[in-house]
Amino acid sequence: MSGDGRESEGGEEEVRGARRIPGPRGAADDLDLESVPLPPLPPPGSAAPAGSVPEQSTPEQSVPEPPEAPEALMTSVPDLPHRVLKALLGAWALSACSAEETAAVEEHLTACAPCADEALRLRDAVGLLHTDGSLDLDPTLRSRVIDGCLGRRPARIPVPEWAAPYDAETARLDALLRDIGDSEWHAPVRLRWFEEEREVSRRTTVAGVIGHLTAVDGLLSAALGLDDPLGGGDTPLDPTERTERYWSSKRRPPTRAVREPWRAQSHELIRTASFAGRNVAEASVSYGAFALPLQDALLDRAFECWVHGGDIADAVDYPYEAPSAAHLHRMIDLAARLLPAALAGRRRSGLAGPAKDLVTAGAPGRSVHLEIEGHGGGDWYIALDSPAAVGSPERAVAQVALDGVEFCRLAAGHISPVEAAAGQEGDREAIRDVLFATASLSRL
Repeated sequence: MSGDGRESEGGEEEVRGARRIPGPRGAADDLDLESVPLPPLPPPGSAAPAGSVPEQSTPEQSVPEPPEAPEALMTSVPDLPHRVLKALLGAWALSACSAEETAAVEEHLTACAPCADEALRLRDAVGLLHTDGSLDLDPTLRSRVIDGCLGRRPARIPVPEWAAPYDAETARLDALLRDIGDSEWHAPVRLRWFEEEREVSRRTTVAGVIGHLTAVDGLLSAALGLDDPLGGGDTPLDPTERTERYWSSKRRPPTRAVREPWRAQSHELIRTASFAGRNVAEASVSYGAFALPLQDALLDRAFECWVHGGDIADAVDYPYEAPSAAHLHRMIDLAARLLPAALAGRRRSGLAGPAKDLVTAGAPGRSVHLEIEGHGGGDWYIALDSPAAVGSPERAVAQVALDGVEFCRLAAGHISPVEAAAGQEGDREAIRDVLFATASLSRL
């Protein structure tokens, strides 16, 4: 007999078979000792009654069987209805039942499969109540929940595919911002980019970076007829000038109060683009010196959101991963499509070699094969002599191989063309022009 007033597991197996679920150990207080009769004590000074002391066995005698336990020590199993036993499962899982209730529940679990399954689930849930486990959520939980919800009930107005990278990167950056403390909003951040042949930088704070994103995203808001965060009137179109005006306004020094306006603006951009229909994807967004279709402008803003999210993560010592492969591929594709125009601009400024073989618009011209490996990789052919020419494998004069994230760091101005770990083959001048043109795509 066990100390908790129940039969041992061996005896129970002989009667009913092995238990399906091991029961929790009962507390010592569960045993009603007052109901157990005690043996009579001999009167003072008298000898013990005959038979009270068993005779000692001799080697020749067999060992006597242990005496049977008194019935008062046996835990009676009350006959409880199913609904009551089901209601006791939670207390049973927490080891909060009395000995009689525990025996009744365990007797019931051997015959009721639904209650046995529920008991297992409750026992697992009790294990989660321990405080020594990690309380961090699975980082993929958000995407899995959203995918599950959309799989059951698709959105009536889905986010356009070309706006999905911006939606994802703003959400990732917002998750980072929610995790940092008040003091970290003033952590120093150094923004880096390339101008002509040299690297330049600007020192700001985490809050200043979000203010910069808000100011430049205002160009897209204005193109969609939404409110510009810089206000109406004579507002500049150049991203650097807009940022300087934002930083020099009454909002300086920026604090964590900039997060809510930036996030509300990004939500409004995505919502408006989703409801506007397909034609809005080609709406022009002016950056002053150049313009982009809205679908490319949102991709450009997604790229900058990721890059500056990495700048913030480095400043506050926070892990920050690259975008998904599909989104990173689209960002690389945008940079590759902008390279011919960037090459032509550098050639006009005397920063790139002269054109060697001009062709008519739309005709294949001299090209550099840009091979992007790893995450988001692919193959692109960059026209060298004219932005109107078409890159062609047949007219490739050189090949450059780069990792996808490394190429994006080069396009963001975070590494110099000389430092880019590139596999190179062919015309060295063409390779140099393409690498420096890639760095020239960066800006504040």
